[in-house]
Amino acid sequence: MRILFLGDVVGKSGCDAITKYLPDIIKDNLVDFSIVNGENAALEGVGITKEISDIFFERGVDVITTGNHVWDQRETVEHIEIEDRLLRPENLIKPSPGRGFKIYNYKNKYKIGVLNLMGNIFMKKCDNVFNISKEFLNKYKLKRDYDFLIVDMHGEITSEKMAIGHLFDGNSTLVVGTHTHVPTSDLIILEKGTAYQTDAGMCGDYDSVIGMNKYNSLNKFFKKDSKKHFPAEGEASLCGVIVECDEETGLAKNAKQFIYGGTLKGSD
Repeated sequence: MRILFLGDVVGKSGCDAITKYLPDIIKDNLVDFSIVNGENAALEGVGITKEISDIFFERGVDVITTGNHVWDQRETVEHIEIEDRLLRPENLIKPSPGRGFKIYNYKNKYKIGVLNLMGNIFMKKCDNVFNISKEFLNKYKLKRDYDFLIVDMHGEITSEKMAIGHLFDGNSTLVVGTHTHVPTSDLIILEKGTAYQTDAGMCGDYDSVIGMNKYNSLNKFFKKDSKKHFPAEGEASLCGVIVECDEETGLAKNAKQFIYGGTLKGSD
């Protein structure tokens, strides 16, 4: 069983790359199930629309996770109640529309749990991610409630993400960070068998400032006249993780960083 996780899709360039390349990526890498963080996929670089979600699903995405920009497109508030393949962080202040966790059936053979979390530091207000995670682990068990569990930890700081990785070690297949849009080189299988990477990186144009137009971003730092942030539109690199799952334990047998296309080059 192989699961692909791709980091934050940013703007038109990221969406175009998903549309163009994802079906072949799934085929060439023998991917069984794919998850994409889509919280920056809208044309403006924040939020996601129903139209974009539908395109992603048509191209082979099984589940879309999000983060602090989940409500930046107003239509999402209603759409997320209907579309159970679109998740928002589980620890958003309640009540919030939609859901942050769902178990999906894969060909009536395996149950795949996907949990979307969000950090507390420098992020919009949400419930304590560690308390919510502990409650989750007390309620759900690997190989009892689902065969595999993928955790998207959407957060600003590395220490929060690493701590969540260790908390879920042995209780999930993969814990992967999103939000900072820069892929980290710390992919590892932890002591108890959970694959972990601090940030998957983004699916967007890396000739940019975390996916946004570099000239406009520089003007903002210099406090010069500048527009609202808008995405760079060069060719996107798709970044994420492919994890090979142990079907008996639900843990990770192997994991590799995935970088495809654009200006960012992987280690292969």
